[in-house]
Amino acid sequence: MQDIKERIIQLKKERDAVILAHYYVPGDVQDVADYIGDSYYLSKIAAKAEEKIIVFCGVYFMGESAKILNPSKTVLMPDLEADCPMAHMAAIRDIEKVRKDHPDAAVVCYINSTAEIKAHSDVCVTSSNALQVIRALPNATIYFIPDNNLGRYIAGLVPEKHFIFNEGFCHVHTDIGPQDIKNKKQEHLLAKVAAHPECRSEVLELADYIGST
Repeated sequence: MQDIKERIIQLKKERDAVILAHYYVPGDVQDVADYIGDSYYLSKIAAKAEEKIIVFCGVYFMGESAKILNPSKTVLMPDLEADCPMAHMAAIRDIEKVRKDHPDAAVVCYINSTAEIKAHSDVCVTSSNALQVIRALPNATIYFIPDNNLGRYIAGLVPEKHFIFNEGFCHVHTDIGPQDIKNKKQEHLLAKVAAHPECRSEVLELADYIGST
């Protein structure tokens, strides 16, 4: 493994490349990365990258975002099959219908979505800045895509706006149930619960802290 890591570092210098790795990739991959973080942080790094090649160790929409933000660079994805199912859980036909039925609505797209969906949205947000951005929008009606759980969480914090929800979800976060939390709390009585807003509302109600990665 050490030989492989050394070869990667050598190739990185030879090809003028920068390696970005999401928190979710294995530790061995993070070990050879120049930057490690969530999709928002890595997008900011990609936008300012001066290297000719950006190697993005993450899911497909992250590589798409890097290319959009820095189109003159070559963006390489180590695994083209690495994908986020939720990124495909919004449809252009639904966006068009909402625009027809609610012409004053703002289409707010979570960064965990395809480039095609982003192109049909009014604004793109992350889980960490969605609340701030939505509060700043003049629109009274918000169509939040693709994640239903995150949309409902934000809606609870902005009661003055009317939200239209999509049925998208992260299967990993949605699989976590309130009983899972209660079981762990019984095993670790002093433990605090941190939850991502992509979790179900029943889980968020049991959390001591709600925030993004």
